[in-house]
Amino acid sequence: MSNVRIIGINVSNRSEVAEKVQKVLTNYGCSIRTRLGLNEADEIHYGSGGLIILELTGDEKEWEQMMKYLSEIDEIQVKFMDFERNI
Repeated sequence: MSNVRIIGINVSNRSEVAEKVQKVLTNYGCSIRTRLGLNEADEIHYGSGGLIILELTGDEKEWEQMMKYLSEIDEIQVKFMDFERNI
């Protein structure tokens, strides 16, 4: 049995934190199977925020470390869902 984790990263101020978030994601790139970025696109807040959705693979300890580092970044919120699946 292999677990799957989906992480949602809500970014409030993309211009301020994008580099920090990208650094963490790069460091844990081997744990990321799928990455989807959704940018805020209304006329008032264009480009100020966004949502990143990740599907993780591999070592669950790596997932926890990545989430810890992401959670330490100001102006983002990290949530997750875990699923069990049979292989």
